[in-house]
Amino acid sequence: MQELKNKKAAVVVFSGGQDSTTCLFWAKKRYETVIALSFDYQQKHIKELECAKSICKKYGIEHHIMDMSLLNQLAPNSLTRADIPVDENAPAQGTPNTFVDGRNHLFLSYAAVFAKQRGISDIITGVSQSDFSGYPDCRDIFIKSLNTTLSLAMDYQFDIITPLMWLDKKETWALADELGVLDIIRNETLTCYNGVIGDGCGNCPSCKLRKKGLDAYLASKKDN
Repeated sequence: MQELKNKKAAVVVFSGGQDSTTCLFWAKKRYETVIALSFDYQQKHIKELECAKSICKKYGIEHHIMDMSLLNQLAPNSLTRADIPVDENAPAQGTPNTFVDGRNHLFLSYAAVFAKQRGISDIITGVSQSDFSGYPDCRDIFIKSLNTTLSLAMDYQFDIITPLMWLDKKETWALADELGVLDIIRNETLTCYNGVIGDGCGNCPSCKLRKKGLDAYLASKKDN
């Protein structure tokens, strides 16, 4: 087992959206060095990569964008094809058409290869089982399984950290406020499936979930 690990550093899987940006600032509070890793899989809204790049540049975070264009060829869906509309409601069975098969599996696997080359063991991702929208690769059991697999595959002890795993969107907004970045998350991130920065289009499932959580959090602040 390789011994040299930098516990003062972490790699954050970073999309430029609400959850990963919250995790990015969560990591900045805890590590001397934070490296953000984004992935270009020729997603329909390239604005999310522009958003990620802008946030990292503005707040002084090392940022890398990795080419994952093969994923686009393998997993056509509403986030990668202009001719496939986003499902506005979750299907009665199966996964929504915004689910990209293998995305988190591949992102975390490549992040692990990147991290090992830097002597880093901690990989942070913003997945959540509480608000996982039916995506199987956001579940805790998947993360734990992949953590074991990657550590065995590279003979190197990784720690995949999920600060939001058991938080719903209301609690995620609360965490952003606690970190002092609520306005950054609200105005500078892109969560919308239709590519609208900030509060988004208001109609897609991602915007509805985000707004529901924000409204609940702001209401709770007012009550207190």
